[in-house]
Amino acid sequence: MTMTGDLKLSLRDVKKRFGAKTVLDGLSLDVRRGESVVVIGGSGTGKSVMLKCVLGLIKADSGNILIDGKESMKFNADEREDALRKFGMLFQGGALFDSLKVWENVAFGLIQGRKMPREQAKAIALEKLGQVGLSQDVGELSPAELSGGMQKRVALARAIAAEPEIIFFDEPTTGLDPIMADVINDLIVACAKKLGASTLSITHDMASARKIADRIAMIYKGRIIWQGPVSEIDRSGNEYVDQFIHGRAEGPIKMDILKP
Repeated sequence: MTMTGDLKLSLRDVKKRFGAKTVLDGLSLDVRRGESVVVIGGSGTGKSVMLKCVLGLIKADSGNILIDGKESMKFNADEREDALRKFGMLFQGGALFDSLKVWENVAFGLIQGRKMPREQAKAIALEKLGQVGLSQDVGELSPAELSGGMQKRVALARAIAAEPEIIFFDEPTTGLDPIMADVINDLIVACAKKLGASTLSITHDMASARKIADRIAMIYKGRIIWQGPVSEIDRSGNEYVDQFIHGRAEGPIKMDILKP
């Protein structure tokens, strides 16, 4: 049984509708201290909405979202700002600012969010770039001058710049070739371990999930339908999980496709 104090993040029976469409339908999930949880599932199953509800970008209709044991859905503006300082985020597309140099991208949260002096923030940014295998020279470039893999590493450096306690990874290997994806997976594991951070990742890339997860949970129609240690994913006994991890068209998960 999990001790409540061991939980960094806890979602209980979270529900969210947009008009007639139910996106989260009683979702419950825990992330423990120092644990890497990966949520798998197809497009439109509620993965990104789940993250946005935790961050307060979207307000859940009901349920409980606890951050370090505190009910975040009742936070006032100051409490939410304090809670958000615990988070780092690697966005799906990298989401770098084209108008800023690479080091300014990495230091953005330090300068804008924490009002850190630019020179101090730059020193931290260059240190974090080094941790993801990029030289200080790269810091002076613009994002447009970087390859997709380098942009993803810059985005990872930005996610860890403020040394967060909880890091969200939104489809961290999207758009990368298999070798670069594996490099990013290794960096995610190394950076999270160095920080001692808890991580919650969403992905449909099973190679990535297997590499970075301690525990995998599958979301389907807005609910967690299976979860367990990564070592048990191939013998889950769940036909939905089995279909998803093997990428089979036939099975209980039906795609909305108009057949000719």
